[in-house]
Amino acid sequence: MMPPEEKSPDGGEEGDRASGLVLLQALKSGSARKGCDPFAQTQRSKLQHRRARINQQINKEMRMRAGAENLFRATSNHKVKETVALELSYVNSNLQLLKEELEELNSSMDVYQNDSESISVPMIPLGLKETKELDLLVPLKDLISEHYGEEGILFEKEIKEFMELRQAMRTPSRNEAGLELLMEYYNQLYFLDSRFFPPTKSLGVFFHWYDSLTGVPSHQRALAFEKGSVLFNIGALHTQIGARQDRASLPGLNQAIDAFQKAAGAFNYLKENFSNAPSLDMSAASLNMLVRLMVAQVQECVFEKMTLLRAQHDFLTRLQLAQEAARVEDVYSLVHQTMTQAHVKDYVPFSWTTMVHVKSEHFKALSHYFAAIALCDCPAASDAELPEQEKAFIQFHVTMPEGPSLRVLLQDPEERRKLGKAHLKKAIMKHEEAMRIHGLCKILRKMDILQEVLSFAHKRSLSKYSEIDHEEDFFETGDAPDIHPKTHQKPEIKSPNFSQVKVTDLFHRLGPLSVFSAKNKWYPARRVHLMRGENGFGFTLRGDSPVLIAGVIPGGCAAEAGLKEGDYIISVNGKDCKWSKHAEVVQLLKSTGEEGVEIGVITLQGSEGPKAADKKAAAMSSGSGMLKSNKENSRKSLMNSKSASTLLVWSKKSKRSKKSTYGIPFTAVGDNEAMY
Repeated sequence: MMPPEEKSPDGGEEGDRASGLVLLQALKSGSARKGCDPFAQTQRSKLQHRRARINQQINKEMRMRAGAENLFRATSNHKVKETVALELSYVNSNLQLLKEELEELNSSMDVYQNDSESISVPMIPLGLKETKELDLLVPLKDLISEHYGEEGILFEKEIKEFMELRQAMRTPSRNEAGLELLMEYYNQLYFLDSRFFPPTKSLGVFFHWYDSLTGVPSHQRALAFEKGSVLFNIGALHTQIGARQDRASLPGLNQAIDAFQKAAGAFNYLKENFSNAPSLDMSAASLNMLVRLMVAQVQECVFEKMTLLRAQHDFLTRLQLAQEAARVEDVYSLVHQTMTQAHVKDYVPFSWTTMVHVKSEHFKALSHYFAAIALCDCPAASDAELPEQEKAFIQFHVTMPEGPSLRVLLQDPEERRKLGKAHLKKAIMKHEEAMRIHGLCKILRKMDILQEVLSFAHKRSLSKYSEIDHEEDFFETGDAPDIHPKTHQKPEIKSPNFSQVKVTDLFHRLGPLSVFSAKNKWYPARRVHLMRGENGFGFTLRGDSPVLIAGVIPGGCAAEAGLKEGDYIISVNGKDCKWSKHAEVVQLLKSTGEEGVEIGVITLQGSEGPKAADKKAAAMSSGSGMLKSNKENSRKSLMNSKSASTLLVWSKKSKRSKKSTYGIPFTAVGDNEAMY
C-alpha cells in the first residue's frame, strides 16, 4: 500500500535492435547498465523528449499556481487579490494548453506502429512514466556509517552502480533487453528496501514521477511508489512492443498477443498489490481500464490470427470468423463503457475513447459481413452437411431470425440470400457509424492507416450488397439479429515473471541479509583478543554466514574477554568473515599460534542469548524484509538469484539446526557443534 502523497526519456527504435543484442549479451553475464541513447533523434525518442519537456513545464505551472493560491488566501488586500486572480487565470490557461499538448502526444499511436506496408488497425500503446534523477550517494553513505558501522566511502562504487542502473532504466530499448533492464532494477529495489529502509526511519529522499497521461508530478518517500512506477513502465513497454509488431505475419501476431497479455498482467499485478497511489495513472480505476484495453487488443490479434490461418471459403469457418469479430466488438464495448465512467472519463485521452468506440462499431460491422458472405457465397447445405451446419447455426445468433425453419434456411439459396442481405445492410450501417465517430476526433482524422482500413471495409460491404441486390427484390429487408460472440482463444493475463532476471545484491559486502538488514539493530562492533587456554578458546560455534557463538564456557578465555552467547563473528585476525562458512572460520581459529587471535563480533540489540538472536535472524529470513503492507513485497520469486538462493537455503537450515542446539549443556556437544 502506498501512503498518501506527501507535500513537498525514452530511446528510439533504430537503436533498439542493435542495442538490444548488446544488452542481452551483457545480461547473460550479469547486468547491463545501459539504456537507449537519450540523444538519439528517432521518432520515438523525440516524442519522449517532448513528453519530458511538457512534464517539466506542467510541474513549473502547478508550483506557480500553488503559490498564487496561497497568496490569494493569505492576503486581505483587494487590489492584490485581483492581481493574483488574474495571474491564476493565466496559469490555469497555460496548464490547459500543456495538458492538451500532452494529450496529443499520448494520441500519437502511429509512431509506435510497425513500418511494414501491410494495412493493420493501429493499436493503442502507452508512453513511459518520466522520473527525475535521484542522488543517493550521501544518504546511503550516511546510513551505512550510522546503521552498519562501516565506512560509507568504501561503498561508493556500489552506490554509483545502483544510480547508473536507475539512470539506464529511464530509457529502456523497445525490446526484450529493455524489459530485462526494468526487471533488473525492480528486483534490485528489493535489496535496497531490505538494506536501507528501516521501519522507523525515513531515508530522507523523495522519488519523483510524472503521470503517464496528464504529466502531473507526484513524489513520495515510500519505496513502494518507486516500485509501482517501474512496474507501470514494464506494462507500458510491453504495449509499445506489442504495437510495433508486424501483424500481417503469424510470428508478429503471436508476439503481439504475448506482449499485450504481459502488459495486462503487469497492470493487473499493480492494481492488486499496490493501493493509495498518488498519481491517477496508477489508480485502481485507471489500471482496471488499462487491463481491459490490453485484453481487448489481445482479442483483436486473435481475430487477425484466425483470418490469417484459416481459409475463408468454408461456411463454418466464416461463421467462426463472424463470432470471433463479435467477441472483439464485445470486449471493446466493455472498454468503452469503462473509459466513459466518471472516475476515468476526464483522464483518458479523447482519441483513445474515440478509437475504442470506432473499433467496437468496426468489428460489429465485420461480424455481420462475415455472416453475410457465409450465407451468400457458400453453397446451400447438402443432406450430409445439414446436421453439422444446423448445430453451428443454432448457437450463431443471439435470437433466432424470423422466417422459415432452420432446415429450409440452410438449404434454400433464396432464403440464405435474404438473411445475408439483412446482415450486409447492418454491416454497412455499422461501417458508416464507425466512420462518423472517427470523423469526430481531429487526431484520428490525421491517422491515414485507420481511415484506410475503415474505408476499405465499408467499400467491400457496399460492393457485396450491390452484388446480391436484385432489381426484382420487392420484399423489405429485415433487421438481422445480433451475432453471439464466441472465441476459440481466450486472452490470458500473464503476471510478471520477476525470477527470469537473475540479480545479485549490489551491497553484498555488507553481509548476509538475514542479519545485516535495515530492520535489525545491533550494538557497535567490538574486537576481542583471545589466547588459547587448556580448554581452547572456551566457546562453541554454530551456523554459517555469519557464524554464531552458540555457547561460552564460564571462566574460560572467551568469557573473560566479554564474548556472549548470540554474538556473531564478523572477522578473524582482520579477515572479513560475514559470508564465511562454519568450516572456514574453524580453520582460521585453528591456524592461530601462541600469539592468539583477534575476533570481531557484533551483538543484536534486544537479544538475550542465542535463542533470541536466532529468532531475530529467522524472522528476517522468512519475512524477507519487505513492506508488509504490500502483497507485492512478500513475493519470493525475486530471490531466484544465486546469492538469494544461498541466503534462503541457509536461513532454513540454520533455523532447524540452531533450534535443536540451544540449551544443550557443553558436555553434550553434538558432532556438528564443536568447542574451541
